[in-house]
Amino acid sequence: MSNTASGFTKQYNRRNFLRGAGTGLAAGLLAPSALDAQQAATPEPITHAGVKRELTDKEKVARIASNSYPIRWIFKNRGNVGDKKTVAEMKKKYGEITLLDFPAFTKATFPGVTKMDIWSSLFGDVDDQSQYEPMTITGYDGKPRQITEFNPASDNGKKWLEKMAAKQHAEGVACHHISNNAPRDICDLDEAKRRAGIDVAKKWLDGAAILGAKSMRVNSGGPRIAPSPQPNETSYPKNPDLEKYMDKCIESFKEMAEYGAQVGVKVTLENHWGLTANPINIRTIIEEVNNPYCEASPDFCNWEHKYLLYHALEDLAPYAHTTCHAKFWDRWGQPDVQRNVRIMLNNNYIGVFALEYEDGPWDGIEGAKYLYHEVMAAL
Repeated sequence: MSNTASGFTKQYNRRNFLRGAGTGLAAGLLAPSALDAQQAATPEPITHAGVKRELTDKEKVARIASNSYPIRWIFKNRGNVGDKKTVAEMKKKYGEITLLDFPAFTKATFPGVTKMDIWSSLFGDVDDQSQYEPMTITGYDGKPRQITEFNPASDNGKKWLEKMAAKQHAEGVACHHISNNAPRDICDLDEAKRRAGIDVAKKWLDGAAILGAKSMRVNSGGPRIAPSPQPNETSYPKNPDLEKYMDKCIESFKEMAEYGAQVGVKVTLENHWGLTANPINIRTIIEEVNNPYCEASPDFCNWEHKYLLYHALEDLAPYAHTTCHAKFWDRWGQPDVQRNVRIMLNNNYIGVFALEYEDGPWDGIEGAKYLYHEVMAAL
């Protein structure tokens, strides 16, 4: 027996001895029924003493999901994944796939992984126009632009989802989470826009249920940069404009969480732009919604400044139970992936780590493989 194991045994036996001594002392003070109940109680678990069994490799890969976003460049698509040069280079190197190929790609690329995190912009058969509908969105430059977006409620859209579910079953790989950009305007002050966004989210929740997804991200919408506090006569700034958007966001997520509970899919908030750039806003929304079908899905690197890189994740970790994005993004230098994994684990996170490489020294597939090894090492 090793010194470590021997030391643990001595400590464990001493703890049990003290417990037994205490029980003997208490026997004369407790009624027989109370003593019987005490003796029948479940012993203190080893985990309570700070000792945890090391995970097997099989248990580790069960906590990992592939992610279609860093691999988006090689998907056959409708021109919505990025610059043409990168797409051409990646397809020349790796070939082209569709989302129906992604379960097999997952198995071949990430040994042992059987879960997927799928980006909404890759859904559907790109050659079937009936699965899509036109949409006007506001670009990063603030200007409107036209796109087409998958409609999970369309007849052929539903058929495609069923085909994808069958493909998953055949490959033994499951959709765990949908990173969804389709539901918009969730906190918009224009009631018609907000209602339309909720309706889109409900259609996608129905689609997510067909694929067996456990959770689906929904963005808060609203201003891309959240309103700032304004000075007033008390010298303490107030931010009534932010409160208005928060009110609407909480109202929307309450409705979506209730619907998600009906179909068995959680709605999650990721640290993105707008309201959710600030982790305290995410916490507030989740606490106000107060429904187990509304939780956080933290991303390791989507922060506004370097001091949020680890400290904000510490804030969100207790509100996440199903999905998080294990991300590498060199916007903050060399983020410590293993440290972030440990932050999640130390907050009793029991969910899945999706491998979402953003940018850095590798291409999307190389970066996702790097994340696979980093998460495995941290687990």
